[in-house]
Amino acid sequence: MKTYQITLLAGDGIGPEIMGVARAVLAQVSRNCQFHLNFTAAPFGGQAIDLTGEPLPEATLEQCRASDAILLGAVGGPVWDDHPRRPEQGLLGLRSGLGLYANLRPATVRPQLVAASSLKPEVVTGVDLLVVRELTGGLYFGQPQGIFPEKKGERRGVNTMTYSESEIERISRVAFKSAQSRRKLVTSVDKANVLAVSRLWREVVSRVALDFPDVTLNHLYVDNCAMQLIRWPKQFDVILTENLFWDILSDEAAMLTGSIGMLPSASLGEGPGVFEPVHGSAPDIAGQDRANPLAQVLSAAMLLGYGLQETTAAAQIEQAVARVLDQGYRTGDIMAEGMTQVGCQAMGEKLLLALAEGI
Repeated sequence: MKTYQITLLAGDGIGPEIMGVARAVLAQVSRNCQFHLNFTAAPFGGQAIDLTGEPLPEATLEQCRASDAILLGAVGGPVWDDHPRRPEQGLLGLRSGLGLYANLRPATVRPQLVAASSLKPEVVTGVDLLVVRELTGGLYFGQPQGIFPEKKGERRGVNTMTYSESEIERISRVAFKSAQSRRKLVTSVDKANVLAVSRLWREVVSRVALDFPDVTLNHLYVDNCAMQLIRWPKQFDVILTENLFWDILSDEAAMLTGSIGMLPSASLGEGPGVFEPVHGSAPDIAGQDRANPLAQVLSAAMLLGYGLQETTAAAQIEQAVARVLDQGYRTGDIMAEGMTQVGCQAMGEKLLLALAEGI
């Protein structure tokens, strides 16, 4: 029987609650498909700051490096806002430490949840897009950065947006390869009319496109993309963009689906991948059994499919989520008239039942 080493980084806020559901689902589906998952929990984010003073302790990073895949919950909260080491810095350190340069974020409007979107049904029905985001470059990592003193006692804040040709090329290839198994359309998002780094981005992406003649490439400025996501999101298949732009656009795409609580993601690169929900730690509802665990569970499905190549198990989780939604069960964030509202733990129990029924 195959055995995989999985590191669990539950993190903060609702992280431990949704992680508990995902772990149970993974354990059940591994039994269904006859492989073994060896889970190891490690401190991360605000939880790790409280324990060690660092959001990403070296021991946690080493544990992640020794794993086959990492499942991450959520990090952050107002209690750490004034701490010199913010929980979110752990995310950047994890991406850098594991060489994770490609973030894949599917945004699919499930037929059961069309009414949950704030947009008209005819706009969102059938939306199925994948965003490929560069993770280790741009403003978040460029140097110099910081707050520097100037003359007359004034200070200047500096961040540097920078990308090399090789960084752009490798993320472009991820996008084009992804499109080949989908509808064969890549939309590259930049701000080439203003930013020099975006002009290089557009040039390199266009050059890489020549190696994928079966895929169509379009270019959009980031402000136009933001508008088009609301105007007619079905025009998109794979969206390729840099770090900052998609950090902003991702929440917009999330709301096409009706709730950010439904969206998983995968961060891939040179070593083991990190799989996490798009949403935050929601400290306002932590410990109240109100969290939606489905994004965490769907992230676990991506872990199986992308991280371990256990595609049958990944499909079982997807099918279990669809079955539970078909049965009318909803957490509060996706609740609709005529449905049955359940909490985080009850949603997990319904998923386990669906998995057992599907054996």
